Amino acid sequence: MKSKFLLILMISIISDISAAARSGEVPPGLVLHADPRPLPPVRFVAKDGSIGSLSDFRGQTVLLNIWATWCPPCREEMPTLDRLQSRLGGEGFQVVALSIDRAGMSVVETFFRDAKIQYLTPYLDNSGGASRALGVTGLPTTLLIDAAGREVGRLVGPAQWDDPAMISYFERYRK
Repeated sequence: MKSKFLLILMISIISDISAAARSGEVPPGLVLHADPRPLPPVRFVAKDGSIGSLSDFRGQTVLLNIWATWCPPCREEMPTLDRLQSRLGGEGFQVVALSIDRAGMSVVETFFRDAKIQYLTPYLDNSGGASRALGVTGLPTTLLIDAAGREVGRLVGPAQWDDPAMISYFERYRK
C-alpha cells in the first residue's frame, strides 16, 4: 500500500514539475530535467557525528544545497535557505545544507552561529565524495530531489531561496 502511495505521489510531483516548466513558473536558474535522474549513494556526517545519507530523507522532497564556508556566494545565500526551511520545512519538504569544508564541522557550526542560522541542520562531507558523485562543478549547487530520491532539477550558483516566487514554487512539495 505504501509503495502505491509513493508511486501516486511521484507521478503527481512529476506532473506538477512538468506543468510548471511549461507554464514558466519554474524559478529563475532552476533547470528541471525531462526525466528524474537516479542519484548515487551519498553519505555525510551529521552534527552529532553520526553517518547519514540521502536515503535517510526518502519519502520527502529535498532541496540539497552543496556549499562551503569559504565560498562567498554560499555564505550569502545560506540565510535565505534557512528562511525557506523555516517557512516550508517539515515532514514533506527538507532543505539539506551539505558543507564540503575540509576543516570539519566546527567551522560550519561557527558560521551557522555567527550567521544566526536557526532552522537548518548542518551536514558535512569533508572528503568531497558527495560532490564528485553528484557531478558538482561549482559552488553553491542545489539539487531538487523527489520523494523517491531522484534528482528532478538543479540550480548552479546562488539564489534568493526565500523570494516569494521560490516559496510559492516549493509550497507544492509540502505534505
